[in-house]
Parts: sequence; C-alpha cells; structure tokens
Amino acid sequence: MKKLFMFLAVASLMAFSANIASAQEENAAPAATEQVAEDDAEPVVDLFAGSGEEVPLHQALKTKFIEGGAGFMSLIIICLILGMALAIERILYLAFSKTNTTKLLDAVEAALAEGGIEKAKEVCRNTRGPVASIFYQGLLRADQGVDVVEKTIVSYGGVQMSQMENGLSWIGLFISIAPSLGFLGTVIGMIQAFDAIQAAGDISPNVVAGGMKVALITTVGGLIVAMILQIFYNYIIAKIDALSIDMEDSSIRFVDTMVKYNKK
Repeated sequence: MKKLFMFLAVASLMAFSANIASAQEENAAPAATEQVAEDDAEPVVDLFAGSGEEVPLHQALKTKFIEGGAGFMSLIIICLILGMALAIERILYLAFSKTNTTKLLDAVEAALAEGGIEKAKEVCRNTRGPVASIFYQGLLRADQGVDVVEKTIVSYGGVQMSQMENGLSWIGLFISIAPSLGFLGTVIGMIQAFDAIQAAGDISPNVVAGGMKVALITTVGGLIVAMILQIFYNYIIAKIDALSIDMEDSSIRFVDTMVKYNKK
C-alpha cells in the first residue's frame, strides 16, 4: 500500500507540473496576440524564426507535440510519466533500503553478548532495510544450527532482491514501447503524406517536406523518452547491484558472528 501511495503521489506531482506549464502558456498567449495587433500596417512576421526572439521551452515542446499528432504523442508522454513515476518510486525505495551494515553488525554482536538472541532480534526489528530483515530471519532459526541460519539467509536474500527489483520490468517495457510508438507514428505519418501527394496530384517539395517533418517528430519524441528512462533504469540497476554486494558481504560476516556466538 505504501508503494501505491508513493507511485500515485509522484504521478500526481508530474501531472500538476504539466498543468502549471500549460496554464502559463495560456496566460502568455493573449499578451502576444495584443502586441501583434497593435500595428496593423506592418506585415505578419514569424515569431519562431527570423525574429531573434527566444521561445520558451514549454511553448516549443507544446508546438512540436501538436505537430506530431496528439494521438501518438499523448501515448509517448504517458509512457514517460508512468516510467518516471516508477523510476522515482524505485529510487526512493532503494534510498530508504540503504543501511550502515558495519554499525548494524556491531550492534547485533554487542546485543548477542549482552542479551543473547532475543536482544539481537530487537536490534534488527528496530532497524530498517533488507539487511536487517535478513539478519532477523537468521536469528529466528539460530537454535537450529549455523547451517540452517546460512540457508535461511541465502533464501531470504533472494526474496529481498526480488523486492528491490520490483517494477523494473515495467520500466523496461516503457523503454521499449516509447520508440516503437514513435516509429509507428512515423509510418502512419508517411502514409498520410503520400495520401496528400496523391490527392494534390503533384510531388511538391512543400507537401513532401511538411509530411515527413510531422511524421519524424513522433520518432524523435519516442527516442527521447526511451533515452531518459534508460538513464534512470541503469541508475536503479547500479543501486541494486551495490545493495546486493553489501547484503552478501554483511551476510557472510553475520554468519561468522553466529559461529563465534555458538562456540561460547
């Protein structure tokens, strides 16, 4: 349930930011219209080219979004929003899963020396993160021997790895779908461009260039979304690898600690 709330919060934040950008553009549009209408004698000038005036980023993106076609571009944006929401949720989850394993091992060893297994269990219960959970599962079976404790740690470590990798398959799906949607939009756009050429009865450079430009915008959008999500995906994988190495190293040291405790 916590993961669901975190996912919804991130998605709502991204949607709210998009609404703010759209509202800012709508407020700026009437002012630009009034300024153009002040001088009717001058010829109409393209505001996006040749004027030397910088166009706001959100306005340029919205223009390209409309040119690329609202249908396919909306699907690509949805892939970006959902993929980013999942990626941010995983990053926050992994950040909260980070544990100072050296400090935890020292606390567990001190607890075993002072109060035995029950005291060590209390230390693990009061510590967040997968490493503490693994130690707790091992302590639950401490009376069954070190071999059972080691097998339990290995088995529960696989469970914790699965939890850390939860949602990565969906991010990978969006990385694959986004450029595919872009290519599909390009193909459909090219078909529409050839239909326009056939209807006009003339291979005009303006007709061909305009149709190809609109068609290729969807491909660019899909590739950009895929690259953004790929960066976050690789970052998450690197964090999981670092946590898994930390889990394996701390588990070996925990088994050594249990061996020393059983020899007393």
